[in-house]
Amino acid sequence: MTTLAPPIRTAAQAEATRRRRLLLIMGPPGLALLVFFLVPLGIMGLYTLRSGTLGGEMAWSLDTYRSFLANTALQRLLWRSTLVSLQTSLLCVLLAYPIAYYLAFRAGERRMTLLTIIIIPAWTSYLLRILAWKLILGSSGLLNTFLLWVGWIDQPAPILLFSQTAVVVTLVYVWAPFVALPIFAALDRIDKRLLEAAADLGSPPWYAFVRVTLPLSLPGVLAGFLSVFIPTLGEYVTPLLVGGVNGIMYGNLIQDQFVRALNWPLGSIMSLVLLVLLLPMFLLFRRSDDLLQR
Repeated sequence: MTTLAPPIRTAAQAEATRRRRLLLIMGPPGLALLVFFLVPLGIMGLYTLRSGTLGGEMAWSLDTYRSFLANTALQRLLWRSTLVSLQTSLLCVLLAYPIAYYLAFRAGERRMTLLTIIIIPAWTSYLLRILAWKLILGSSGLLNTFLLWVGWIDQPAPILLFSQTAVVVTLVYVWAPFVALPIFAALDRIDKRLLEAAADLGSPPWYAFVRVTLPLSLPGVLAGFLSVFIPTLGEYVTPLLVGGVNGIMYGNLIQDQFVRALNWPLGSIMSLVLLVLLLPMFLLFRRSDDLLQR
């Protein structure tokens, strides 16, 4: 009794099967991206071509673009918000890098315990953590109580509260743990034999760090930097609660245009400008990551 050999699949059939599998895997996420991101983004782009407020008479025109380009106050606020986000991101990296370095090279068996302790504050509400800093910096908060106790001040007063500094301090507290995670992941992937080889060649620890550890950890540093810079550039909750008038940021005006003023065309333009501003950051990150991987 002879058995029939299975039919030989042609290259075209194999390619068709691969495409069907790829469509099955990527279809649902692609559809979700289209429905929940690209379509709303397109609708927001259409609103930029309207003028007027929601509920009133709206017409198709480019007046909103002209008013935005002529409003130098909005442009100055966008620049100031960019500087605040940049300052916050750099401070987070400077604070998170030593923590990640200790977890990767010095913590040993305690690394997971310490890592959990770092992440625990993120389990609580983001709003509660901001309000906690509002109480700390307030007139009857922990900082004023300490200063009164040591005799540095005579009467309580809001220290740093309702200022740009308060916004930066609060944002650094909130985002520093999230910067430590990608840096820790990058440091943990470094082959320890490279450091041993540097030591065998007579390299001092600081030189081995500069020439080996730091370059290999730069992808994690860039990822951590962007994970802070991108969300803080559009931040509006933290400036609203601890910044006051002096700490207002670009995101506060976007939220105000959509919610209070109901000027959706201007709010849409401001949002798209923010998105366009962030696109070079993504391209720079991809380019830098490609160069570092070579």
